[in-house]
Amino acid sequence: MSLPSNLPIDGQRLWDSLADMAKIGATAKGGNCRLALSDEDKAGRDLFVSWCEAAGCTVTVDRIGNIFARRKGLDDSLPPVVMGSHLDTQPTGGRFDGVFGVLAALEVVRSLNDRGVDTLHPVEVAVWTNEEGSRFSPPMMGSGVVTGVFTLDEILDKVAQDGARLGDELVRTGYAGEAPVDHPMHAYLEAHIEQGPVLEVEGKEIGVVTGAQGQRWYEVTVTGVEAHAGPTPMRLRRDALVAASAMVQAVQRVGLETAGDPCATVGILDVHPHSRNVIPGRVFFTVDLRHPNADTLADMDRRFRAAVAAIAEQNGVGAEIADFWHFPPTPFAKPLVDRVREAAAGFGFSHRDIVSGAGHDAVYVAGKVPTAMIFIPCEDGISHNEVENISPADGARGAAVLFETLVATAGKP
Repeated sequence: MSLPSNLPIDGQRLWDSLADMAKIGATAKGGNCRLALSDEDKAGRDLFVSWCEAAGCTVTVDRIGNIFARRKGLDDSLPPVVMGSHLDTQPTGGRFDGVFGVLAALEVVRSLNDRGVDTLHPVEVAVWTNEEGSRFSPPMMGSGVVTGVFTLDEILDKVAQDGARLGDELVRTGYAGEAPVDHPMHAYLEAHIEQGPVLEVEGKEIGVVTGAQGQRWYEVTVTGVEAHAGPTPMRLRRDALVAASAMVQAVQRVGLETAGDPCATVGILDVHPHSRNVIPGRVFFTVDLRHPNADTLADMDRRFRAAVAAIAEQNGVGAEIADFWHFPPTPFAKPLVDRVREAAAGFGFSHRDIVSGAGHDAVYVAGKVPTAMIFIPCEDGISHNEVENISPADGARGAAVLFETLVATAGKP
């Protein structure tokens, strides 16, 4: 379907901005690496700030490094309607995850300026610190601190895989702001690529996100006995890797045997002592369980724990499960979701309701203020990958829906 001629945004300007941002931290395979608070992330943030200031926005940074670029409202004492996402990426990330939401929001502000549209509420574009959780864990730190999920001090003290302390990296990059983290908001809107294949497969141009599925993350340590691979008979071994392998398969079964779009993933597995001729004595692995229904997610948790315990007993090994991070299934605000749907229909864009399978800053913000998300298709449903791609037309559609939803929420005079 061709784009309507009356889009309220400049699709080419948005596409050019995405291309310019993608030059920072560009990878050989066409993706991006801007790990949170790295030099590349700082460069991306600096470019974003310069664009916002050129658009007439006032930029502030809070104590966890979140950036807020503010366009005045007719009643500037009112809390702002905030749009945004993140600029940090995975180590082999794509050009659109997070950054599309930030630059689509900036395009909305630029287009408000072009059209001379005033809003009753002030409008802000947010860049949240460390959404990805790749360099520093857990993810969604900036939005988590603002919404009280995490305390500021605990997050400032987080240490990256490379040994850097987050608070020190904020200072080093110049993003240790002074604004308080209890940031007022009237509502929050986030545009994002789907990061899955549903919209593309069904030929839909806009995903109207009704909420996000719940997630539980775990760290599992399996402890056996290290021994020589030659003299130790098979029947007398307490092989931590053999047991862990069965547990990985059990995680897979939990996902396959659960109804209603579950996800069950082992993403990291470390074997000690990592020697060819030593029976592994310790294995560490991570588990990620997801489901849109809270009761079903709790049942997945129960079955996962029971399977690990049974496998450990069968193999004569120890197994410790540590709860690392979780959030429950999160519905978004129906009035805002309805506005997204109405905006998509108003442009004649094909659309469908959809539940987010990934975590986003919007999930935490939804616990504080009314929140909605807008999804656009991504090529082959691929994300967290250097080949991640969208079409310029889909980007323009998403930004146009964001524009209409923002104006309806921020209020005209």
